[in-house]
Amino acid sequence: MQYDFSEDLKNRIADNILSVERSIEDAIAESGREKGSVTLIGVTKVFPVEYAEAAAISGLKDLGENRVQELVPKIERFSALDIDVNWHLIGTLQKNKVKYIIGKTSLIHSVNSVELAEEISKRSVSNNVTTAILLQANVSGEESKHGFAPHELKPAIDKIMSLPGVNIRGLMTMAPIETYEGQAREVFAKTRVIFEELKSYTGIEDWNVLSMGMSQDYRSAICEGSTHIRIGTAIFGDRSQYRPM
Repeated sequence: MQYDFSEDLKNRIADNILSVERSIEDAIAESGREKGSVTLIGVTKVFPVEYAEAAAISGLKDLGENRVQELVPKIERFSALDIDVNWHLIGTLQKNKVKYIIGKTSLIHSVNSVELAEEISKRSVSNNVTTAILLQANVSGEESKHGFAPHELKPAIDKIMSLPGVNIRGLMTMAPIETYEGQAREVFAKTRVIFEELKSYTGIEDWNVLSMGMSQDYRSAICEGSTHIRIGTAIFGDRSQYRPM
């Protein structure tokens, strides 16, 4: 089996993963949560495939991509190498790209409209699969962010729950770049409240995924109940030297 990564790259990424995992454990303990209650997703956005390979070989079982055109080649490469990981699509998904990833993801985090959910449903039924999704909640209210406003979530869920081939697992949100200390945590706390309210409202048994927190704010997210954190820079380093594929 021939991998693309160097030993130096593998060691650096393995060390970074270990550092983040220890920080996650500290945040879990600080918040009084159960050990192992947070899933670490390594986000390889714009990084070459060898970074993803090195992370997987170092034991990271969940990897995320922002763009379909990056996700698909990496999935194909991993399949050729017989490396098994859970792939997450965490970035904005266009309806015309859905057909390329159906049946290939563990979880789509960024469903931001009923129309997108309908397309996922249609493609899932055609491929005889059920696709796990999260609804993207724009709790911060920023115009630059996609997603449902809090008051839009219940009407959207009412429609999406009836769609075949789709399994809603919970919510995803993104915090703003902080203009004052604690701003991100406020957004995470509000999202957690909405998440719990919707869990009761929907009655969905496996409504148990709250995806929030990135490299700069994941400890706050964990303390506010995040189950899945999306970490790129803290594991893979500065991505500015790479251009999107």
